Amino acid sequence: MNDQGLRVRLAQCLTADGHLRTEPWRGAVEAVPRHEFLRGGFFEMVEASAPTAWRPVMPDDPQWLGRCYNDDSLVTQIAGTVVPGDIRGEILRAPTSSSTMPGLVVRMLEDLQVGDGHRVLEIGTGTGYSTALLCQRLGDDRVTSVEVDEAVSGRARVSLGQVGYTPHLVTGDGLLGHVAGAPYDRVVVTCGIVTVPHEWIEQTRPGGIILVPVCGWLYSSELARLTVHDDGTASGPLLGGQISFMLARPQMPPPLGLLPNLDDGEERPAELVPDALDDWATRFVAQLAVARAQRVSLDRDGRTEHLLIDVEAGAWAVLFEDAGRWIVRQGGPAFLWDAVEEHVTRWRADGAPPLERFEVTVTADRQTVSWATD
Repeated sequence: MNDQGLRVRLAQCLTADGHLRTEPWRGAVEAVPRHEFLRGGFFEMVEASAPTAWRPVMPDDPQWLGRCYNDDSLVTQIAGTVVPGDIRGEILRAPTSSSTMPGLVVRMLEDLQVGDGHRVLEIGTGTGYSTALLCQRLGDDRVTSVEVDEAVSGRARVSLGQVGYTPHLVTGDGLLGHVAGAPYDRVVVTCGIVTVPHEWIEQTRPGGIILVPVCGWLYSSELARLTVHDDGTASGPLLGGQISFMLARPQMPPPLGLLPNLDDGEERPAELVPDALDDWATRFVAQLAVARAQRVSLDRDGRTEHLLIDVEAGAWAVLFEDAGRWIVRQGGPAFLWDAVEEHVTRWRADGAPPLERFEVTVTADRQTVSWATD
């Protein structure tokens, strides 16, 4: 099948899955050749590798073109600088840039509620595929896209130009937005955000919409659709759906460094066991209490221990099982597991409302997330 047929098939699949819901975006999906934004190849995960290994898939691979049109996220950069053409064999480092799965891209563009004539600021250009969809829908002069990585931005600029799109591309910190192009009608964010920058609100007209994946360092993220108000605040609901994005680089967690003495702290029976955080919604609620805590499993003293640590605050909690009981030991200026248990217990007492009943509010000096009760 040629690429035009693959585009039509992709649009049909995204429509059947409920991601593609309106004709203008269907036309954009059928018009924009995703494979042109993956000419540099992509990485695939090596099955059963531990730690996770990645190997390149280049355009000379017979499966390359077809895979470009699957509804999959495709890793395009590893370790901040490594692209598929740099590797012969495998690499064990962590991904740092990708082409997001088309279903999620299109779902976000639909949820953005774009109208004819709207001016859109995109945070995170990536390969440029979603930028191209915006250009196809609105016109090049109404699309501004900011990318923090100069090399990634450069590759996107080339790809966009080769298929005939010339949006305004900016290399810089997307958390600052792009004030020179303000005000915008819509802002769409393609990276996980721990704290929504007020700059985006200031650069969006009242009544405009910011669509952003709200996340934390426990990596449970949800889309929030925020409406900007006349008073310089923004608020709106979570949309649900368990999405996953790489965090914005300026908001990435710090290295763990030297761990504190985990034997030196206050100990008590744990009311909430660590496995509770394996549930997506529970982890999101816990993350509201400890947004900058990281979760690590350790093998220590012949047992598995579950560590929650906020490196910047110097706070930590370690949980372990002893004689059939779960114990938590905590140290530092704040007791992290106390905060998690309080938040999760309160949410459960309110009937554990689904994440679609949560609302995010952002002001000039704080961000809050609350849930509606029955």
